[in-house]
Amino acid sequence: MKTKIKIFLIAFFVLSMSASALPAVMDLAEGDCDSLEVLKLYSLFSEYHKNKDYKSALPYGWQVLNCDKVKFGKWIYSKMEDCLWYMHDSTEVSPEEKKSIEDTILSFYDMAIQFNGANAAYFQVRKAFVMETWLNNPIDEVIAAYEKSLEMNPDLSSYYKNRLGQLYINNQTDDNGYLLKAIELYSDLALKEQDNPLWNDILSQIVDDPEKLLEISKKAWQQDPENLAKAWNYASSCIRAERYELAIEPLEFLSQKSPSTINYWNQLATAYHKTNQLSKAEDAYLKLIELDSQTKDHYYNLALLYTDQGKYSKARQLFEKASDIGGGWGRAIVGIANLYEKVAASCTYDFKAKLVYKLAQDTYRRAFSVDPNLTSAKDRANALSGVVPSQEDYFFQGYKSGDVIQISGDCFSWIGKSITVP
Repeated sequence: MKTKIKIFLIAFFVLSMSASALPAVMDLAEGDCDSLEVLKLYSLFSEYHKNKDYKSALPYGWQVLNCDKVKFGKWIYSKMEDCLWYMHDSTEVSPEEKKSIEDTILSFYDMAIQFNGANAAYFQVRKAFVMETWLNNPIDEVIAAYEKSLEMNPDLSSYYKNRLGQLYINNQTDDNGYLLKAIELYSDLALKEQDNPLWNDILSQIVDDPEKLLEISKKAWQQDPENLAKAWNYASSCIRAERYELAIEPLEFLSQKSPSTINYWNQLATAYHKTNQLSKAEDAYLKLIELDSQTKDHYYNLALLYTDQGKYSKARQLFEKASDIGGGWGRAIVGIANLYEKVAASCTYDFKAKLVYKLAQDTYRRAFSVDPNLTSAKDRANALSGVVPSQEDYFFQGYKSGDVIQISGDCFSWIGKSITVP
């Protein structure tokens, strides 16, 4: 009963505040509400809101909420928020009116959270934002409000996550654990938004010594060894510090606990590859292809591994697959050209090797033709001009322009390609 009286008094106060603008608003107590009258009030509220006459809309909205907090919940709370924010920020609103909004805004958000469950997390984070920016509430209370919104919606906008992270950073002490919370939050952002360098930059600023960051994140995981988030924080700290040998332990744990998570396997494969554990890297890349057969990078990375192992035929097959999936991916075609150049350089430099260099040159040019941004491929093709067959070489071997020459020789038996005499 006290809560009902309090809400009514809030509504009545705002109604009184705007009474000069809306003399026709009825003063309905919660038990006296007629459904048709409430519908009329909501219609008036909605019409004023649509016309952006928020000052006139606001008392009608309070009256509707006083009568029925659920019936129009899908629409009214977001519209009421529009009204309250506009009134609060308007230069035409008196200091007294602005203060009255600040006095009621948290009660409004509590009501929205309770009676508009589908958007409860949104209203919770808006409440936290208001506590921070409008009301200057104690920092610990603001942080707790943001943390609650994050619990309600782990996929909260990165804008609000960053606000929470900055509060952690600016208010950390040796005792409150905010530094570790900031590290965990920004590590999670760095994982989910890998194309945004800001999060890793902030992590670097939080702890400018990578070894110190490793120590903090490792200790946090050791204290809670079944926590996947803390394991990832430690793994990502290792990766940022390029300590791939240390990253393997948490990444193996993560890939076992969450075997369908692509990123864990991707990072584990990279860590194995970087530490020359090529057999384990191969298994990890194959697992990635099993989980996600339509991502070109998985085939490309495995092709690079086979290149390092000297398995050129397998490597080319995977580069070709990556290129096909990528719709003619130039970078994968460059990988094939690199194979030809590498094998030519490893064998005796004779006419047959020169033909393979010519094949590499043609392949570099093909990569550049499908992706003109690959200027390095064009440059590499030009650089091979000194090692491909000359016109004299073709002449003395009995070939003329337009002839097709099959690549052959023990060193090149896997290639199975041909070149055309220019």
